[in-house]
Amino acid sequence: MQPPDDPTVQPGQEDSQEARRTDFADDIAEHESGAVSMQFDPRTGQRLKRGAVIFAIVLAVFFIAVWIDRYVKERGVRSAAQQASSAVPSVEVIRAKPVGAVQRFSLPGQTAAWHSSTIYARVNGYVGKWFTDIGDKVQKGEVLALIETPELDAQLTAARAQLKAAEAQVQARTSEMQFAKSTYDRWRDSPKGVVSEQEREEKRADYEGAVARLKSAQADVALDQARVDQYMALAKFKQVAAPFDGVITDRYIDIGNLVTAGSTSATTPLYVMTQNDPMRVFADVPQSASAELMQGHVPVEIQTGGSSPGHPYVGKVARTSEAMNPQARTLRVEVDVPNAEQGLVPGMYVNVVFDLQPKGLVQVPAAALIFRSSGPEVARIDPSGRVRFRGVSIARDDGNIVELGSGVAPGDELVLNASSQISEGEIVKASRQEPTGATPASATARR
Repeated sequence: MQPPDDPTVQPGQEDSQEARRTDFADDIAEHESGAVSMQFDPRTGQRLKRGAVIFAIVLAVFFIAVWIDRYVKERGVRSAAQQASSAVPSVEVIRAKPVGAVQRFSLPGQTAAWHSSTIYARVNGYVGKWFTDIGDKVQKGEVLALIETPELDAQLTAARAQLKAAEAQVQARTSEMQFAKSTYDRWRDSPKGVVSEQEREEKRADYEGAVARLKSAQADVALDQARVDQYMALAKFKQVAAPFDGVITDRYIDIGNLVTAGSTSATTPLYVMTQNDPMRVFADVPQSASAELMQGHVPVEIQTGGSSPGHPYVGKVARTSEAMNPQARTLRVEVDVPNAEQGLVPGMYVNVVFDLQPKGLVQVPAAALIFRSSGPEVARIDPSGRVRFRGVSIARDDGNIVELGSGVAPGDELVLNASSQISEGEIVKASRQEPTGATPASATARR
């Protein structure tokens, strides 16, 4: 039996409702099919387990390889260390040489002028002329410059006028004294009763006063003469003269420069000159060699050095400071050297070579010494190639080269820069070295 038709539904609407119901059923079916497709494949888990096992195996192999590499390297290092420790150490050795008849002891030195003078003006004024320049050789008394002194000239003129006035005053006082003397003589020789004693005493007092006034005038003349002599002496300094034979090394003036008398820090000098023959050479000698040099008369050779050294200069130790420098422990030594050819100039750096008498038996480089609490030692190589430490005594230490008085014989082989790891009796491999720059009769000191 069919349901009754809905009178409200129109004939066209029935078809549309039927279509919507069909679409809804299709959506439900599609949704159910999608839900079924979301389920996992049963073989997926097996694949994951297989991948995890493979990753673990690879990681284990990597760690094993790293461990094996590290083990091999450590074993190689350990083997190399064992080989190095078991190998015979190699050392540098040098043969001890006997000390020569004369030790040439070289030190740096500096030249200085025999005389050095800074010339200042003795009068106030201005420079009128100058005649010498730097490098000029001058003789003692030669005029170097002229100073114009108008004030001094005026003072000298006034002093001379004052002197003439004083001399005229002396003449007047002399006439006065002579008249007073003749008057007193007449009154003194007059018979008694002709003149009174009081008048006679007055004439005597007048005479003695005239004598005193004459002496005062004469003293004024002497004072004025001294003032004139002073100005005349100063006027001589208008000519600046050389105090000795020498060379002009500096000139500080020019024409028209104002100059002031004196030698204070605010005063400008005129010239500086030096006398370079003979020449002084100064050197600071270490304490180890000072005792012998203080006795004096030690032969010395002065070497100028440089790229084109000249001939050496020969001299002797002239004097010493007779005192040690407390900071450097050195002795200041002065050597006088003839310099007639003027080859040496002040301020030069030179090598001062002293010829000293030997004090030790052998000489060795300072690098062969080992300083320990028990004293200086050397590492000697015996014929079997073993190291033997011996105590030594130092006769003279010249810096690079040391003279030994005992403990080492000529020809002994000594280790240079011996390591603290070398022990007594250890066998070593010797690499023999020959000294350079030093001979048995030559040593160079370092400061």
